[in-house]
Amino acid sequence: MSDELDFSSCVEAIESSYEFMLAYAAQGRDKEGESGDGPSIRVFLTSLSEALGAIDGALKAEITMGPRDNSAQLEKFSTVLGDDASRARAAVDLALSVPSITSQLVDNLNASIHLRALLTSLFLMDEAVQAR
Repeated sequence: MSDELDFSSCVEAIESSYEFMLAYAAQGRDKEGESGDGPSIRVFLTSLSEALGAIDGALKAEITMGPRDNSAQLEKFSTVLGDDASRARAAVDLALSVPSITSQLVDNLNASIHLRALLTSLFLMDEAVQAR
């Protein structure tokens, strides 16, 4: 993933990562990598971190390319979304820094106000962008 992602790709990466995180948290893993052949939680958290790093630029490009009728409101709220993404990315990167990512760690990350604020802001912005 790169900083060249478009807004919808960022939204998709964030949503799919969060869905995986919910499932991972429910598994009760005491150690990363125990029981399970599926993709690693690190793959999803890395994808999430990269999408969070790219979303601000992708959103600004989306606003610039679209109709001008509500651009001022979208630009104003993009600042909120950018702040939420930055805070959520810091939490995700903290989780990635831990040697073994447990289900409890991911459950706490899922419950983080930073991730929840991001998701709420993201869904609001996505609906506003799609409505243009």
